[in-house]
Parts: sequence; C-alpha cells; structure tokens
Amino acid sequence: MGKGGGCCPSKQTISPSVNQSDQDPHQSPSTNPDHSIPITIQPTKLKIFIVFYSMYGHVESLARNIKKGVEEIDGVEGVLFRVPETLSFETLMAMKAPEKGGDVPEVTVEELVEADGLLFGFPTRFGCMSGQMKAFFDSTGGLWREQKLAGVPAGFFVSTGTQGGGQETTAWTAITQLAHHGMLYVPIGYTFGAGMFKMDSIRGGSPYGAGVYSGDGTREPSQRELELAQHQGKYMAMIVKRFGSHSTQ
Repeated sequence: MGKGGGCCPSKQTISPSVNQSDQDPHQSPSTNPDHSIPITIQPTKLKIFIVFYSMYGHVESLARNIKKGVEEIDGVEGVLFRVPETLSFETLMAMKAPEKGGDVPEVTVEELVEADGLLFGFPTRFGCMSGQMKAFFDSTGGLWREQKLAGVPAGFFVSTGTQGGGQETTAWTAITQLAHHGMLYVPIGYTFGAGMFKMDSIRGGSPYGAGVYSGDGTREPSQRELELAQHQGKYMAMIVKRFGSHSTQ
C-alpha cells in the first residue's frame, strides 16, 4: 500500500540513507550531485542614504535615530554619510566644535545614485542650509545634467539655534535642490500624530521634517525630538518600499 494510504502502491522511490563514510571522497560536500555549485540568492535590501552635516552633534543625533526608524521596516537599510567639511581645522577648534567620529564615512557625489531614498540633514544658516551642505549640493552638477536622481524620494531634517531660527524655512528653502534634480520631496506632514500637537515642552521639527533646537550648542535633543526623527526614518522607509528600487525604475 502506498505511503499515503491509497489503494495503489506508491511510485515514489525512497533513496537509501547515505552515511558520511559512504560519500564519494572526490565529491565536495558543498556541491550538488551533478557537481554544480548551489547558489543561495539573498534578497537585496532597499537603501536609504542619510546624508548629513553636523558641527556640534545635534544633527548627527537625529541622523542616528532616523537610521533606527528606517530599519524598523523589513527589507530597508539606513546608511549614514557625512558631507565633506569646508572649514579649516583651526576654525573648527576656535568654534569649539568637537572632533567627528570615524565610524561615519564621507559621501561622494557618485554614491548618491546607489540610494533608493535620500534624507539630508543640516543646521541652519540664516534660515537656509549650512554652507557645507550647500557646497555638496553644488558639486552634484554632473548628476543633475543627466538627471540621475530623478524620481528618488528625498526629505530633510534640521537643527536651529532658536525657536524662530528656521525649523520650517531651512527645510523648504532646500526644496529647490530636489526640484532641479527631479527628486520627489517627502515631508512627514502630521503623520507623527499627537506628538506633533503637544505643547508641554520645547520641540523642534515640523511637517517638513524632524528637527532639533541646539541653543548655544550645549542643549541636548529631547526625547520627543529623537522620537520624531525615528518616526521620519520609518515613514520614509515605508514610502521607499512602496516605490521599490531606484535602479529598476
């Protein structure tokens, strides 16, 4: 009687078990019987590049929490990058800027095309992005000429010294960079929910993106500011996953 309990004998042939000592010593255990090498294809994760400039560490704190949020979404990876510094070492020392850690590499213009989504973070300078970030955008002319970044979802997160120092203007004046490249601006709106409406504490951020108040440089990001940053990362990852890989578009 067949193994399944039917009326006819089973046609399935059961191969005898092979002990390790019975295996052909000339056949590699990592190959198939026909000597082909089995290939395991790992699914490629979508990548969101989190590209930032941070002088005193406030923007970097947001960036690291954004990365946490990105990686809450299965199949999406957050990758941290710094833009190159434009100030001299002596100037930075005079401004009491702490030394930057070596765990985050500097981004190159050519690497941007590998991203499926982009989030740019920077402090404000008179209501606009800092000179370091602007210098980096100015160096992307080759990508602009060929519209290599067209269709890529992108967004911003910022740092300002005061409550009226540009939490919104710093982001929306940067939208021109995305427009010329043909990128798709992704604000967070009010998707953070009730956290966007609470008035019981000072909080950076706006519908344009996450934000932090740095004060004179000594204020640390609040828990709610960090939570908003993490939310932005998760929200962007959801959008990017919906769009799919930029390389296949």
